[in-house]
Amino acid sequence: MSRPTDTSLPDTLSVLDVVALTVGVVLGSSIFSNPAPVAGTVASFEGILFVWGLGGVVTLIGALCYAELASAYPHAGGDYYYFQRAFGDWMAFLFAWARLTVIQTGSIVFIAFVFGDYASQIFSLGAYSSSLYAALAILFFTFLNAEGVQWGKTTQQVLTGATVLGLLLIVGAGLFLAPESAAEAAPNPTESWWSSSQIGGAMVFVLYTYGGWNEAAYVSGELRNVKKNMARALLISIGLITVLYLLVNWAYLNGLGVAGVSNADAVAADLMRATLDESGAIVLSLLVVVAALSSTNATIFTGARTNFALGRDTPLFSLLGVWNDRTDTPANALWVQCGIALALVGVGAATRQGFQSMVDYTAPVFWLFFLATGVSLFVLRQTEGDVDRPFEVPLYPLTPLVFCLASAYMLWSSLAYTGIGALLGAGVLLAGVPLLWFRRREPAET
Repeated sequence: MSRPTDTSLPDTLSVLDVVALTVGVVLGSSIFSNPAPVAGTVASFEGILFVWGLGGVVTLIGALCYAELASAYPHAGGDYYYFQRAFGDWMAFLFAWARLTVIQTGSIVFIAFVFGDYASQIFSLGAYSSSLYAALAILFFTFLNAEGVQWGKTTQQVLTGATVLGLLLIVGAGLFLAPESAAEAAPNPTESWWSSSQIGGAMVFVLYTYGGWNEAAYVSGELRNVKKNMARALLISIGLITVLYLLVNWAYLNGLGVAGVSNADAVAADLMRATLDESGAIVLSLLVVVAALSSTNATIFTGARTNFALGRDTPLFSLLGVWNDRTDTPANALWVQCGIALALVGVGAATRQGFQSMVDYTAPVFWLFFLATGVSLFVLRQTEGDVDRPFEVPLYPLTPLVFCLASAYMLWSSLAYTGIGALLGAGVLLAGVPLLWFRRREPAET
């Protein structure tokens, strides 16, 4: 098996930078919508908080696995590099292809459409307002990140900080401004919430809301003292996200009651209207805009790193493997990623269901490779046992096994619940298979 070419990068990122990127990716739009179906599934105050806490535990287990991989194998490619060492070039190439054309670009567009939907409520740009806003956000943040790593990471710190403060505003409104009678209205569940069907159904939404934390792996090559700081950055990020999610859901329940949360079309907006009147709905729209912009910037920042690693290893995509020393960024990878994302915005505009289309398009492919990452930990423990591991996942092999089982369950769920968009995503992934033949015909590097 060939080894990747050198991708040593300047260590320009601190623990704070990585935490801001990770938290910024995760705290996107889902926390403003997914608590409603979770509450409708579990239908119990205690059960709702339990599944959100359980989501944090499952996410922490995944983060522990990633902390071992990222600290032992720091690389701009993240999962791409783990797959290359564990399974070979073919798997790494297919993952990088999927991330370039489906996973990351689809996620960028998914989040940008959320921004477009809420920005259009504040000021509409016409019939295709959401799509226009999405395209403008992608172009702006690509330009910003291409101009320099300092611009990208500073912007991310500001946007993540604003998102956290906004979520704390929701917590304050729900816990201290809600009418006393709100939490008393609760549905009478027909069965105990402690059932596998209810918890399993709720966890589909919960784990989706926690998604994105693994993006930290793609900046491991730029993190200072990565062997010590990667585990620290991941644990801080997951801890902060879990606490925020528990507080926000407590606020929703206290302000609206279980019935109010489960029946809400826009749970956060309903809470803000109940506590701050219509002015609260305007505040919430601005908050969602900031959160979506934060996730868009972070996803653009991390996505280009895998594309850069692919370009360094594959002459067919050599354009992507150019590092701009002046700006400390993979500028070409950023702009190619932007072009594909804009094409997907066009797909979303054509279907008039941009948000849902991108969920269907990305979910099955994402969970397929997430499962493969967990398996790669087992493989690398066996095949490269002599590699220095500054951080080792505790309770091995139980911890990564739980991570693999959770990923397999989410893969099955995404296949069961997504529509035709999932077939399109799978088709684009399979389109990368013929490229493997062309890649094998390339002359070997000396």
